[in-house]
Amino acid sequence: MITHGHDACCAPVQAVTASPRPALAMTPARFGGADLVALDGGWFRMGSDDAYAFAYQDDGEGPVRSVRVEKFRIATGTVSNRQFAEFVEATGHVTSAERYGMSLVFAGLLPDDFPPTRAGAPPWWREVPGAFWRCPEGAQSTLDGRFDHPVVHVSWDDAIAYCQWAGLRLATEAEWEYAARGGLGGMRFPWGNSLRPGGEHRMNVWQGRFPDQNTLADGYLGTAPVDAFPPNAFGLHNMTGNVWEWTADHFSPTWHLNGPRENPTGPPSGDRRALRGGSYLCHSSCCYRCRVSARMANTPDSSTGNIGFRCARDA
Repeated sequence: MITHGHDACCAPVQAVTASPRPALAMTPARFGGADLVALDGGWFRMGSDDAYAFAYQDDGEGPVRSVRVEKFRIATGTVSNRQFAEFVEATGHVTSAERYGMSLVFAGLLPDDFPPTRAGAPPWWREVPGAFWRCPEGAQSTLDGRFDHPVVHVSWDDAIAYCQWAGLRLATEAEWEYAARGGLGGMRFPWGNSLRPGGEHRMNVWQGRFPDQNTLADGYLGTAPVDAFPPNAFGLHNMTGNVWEWTADHFSPTWHLNGPRENPTGPPSGDRRALRGGSYLCHSSCCYRCRVSARMANTPDSSTGNIGFRCARDA
């Protein structure tokens, strides 16, 4: 069964107001230690017309259309906790989650004796005081063993601040999808149409019965290292699953219907930004957005435990 709309595993919006963002101390870094792959760009078929695209009509995945992107570079993985820590140490950046004093954590990652907190929508999201990038499940948690995992609890605003410091930018949606496809046209995943080709797990998504049973068949409950699983044909890891990735574009479910086909971006304004790739919570029974054409939106100041970002730059 496919649930329609923005549902179970997708990152909800934080309906709270943060204090004004402090000015960022800018000390440009050499691309934040990112390993960037140069891609030639060109024309490709963007979007999807398959059954899942129709199931998520409000997302605006379809129709399939021919799009061209210029040459660009994109990181082989999402920004890791180690890289983000270097940024914070250099700039003193305070994330949106820290300024809110809380962030949204998937309840299944919290210990059984965790104190009651306000439930999000849906209820398996919990508003956890003190949850932020350095303490992903709240004040009792640490990054021990996770410095090579993707940074989470980062808003679009935080991602932009990091990119400015590193001399990088976020990819547009078109660039992101071109990169995720790895040269394969019309496929659901970066490697083809089969979720587990030959029975092999190729990404970090929910295994079992969502949301109360995860068999860990792919090896992970929450996030996985940024270079886990084989890369796609372009050498890019985890373009689907693991964490949702912020892109540069404003989100619209219809802009692309009549928008530009060469180097397209989202609409010039809007109150939400587009995310790509799905996360470790994706499952066919609830939210099957761990596909290269799938998309989602969130407000630029929102943060959750399954949102991160990947950097890009002009060629």
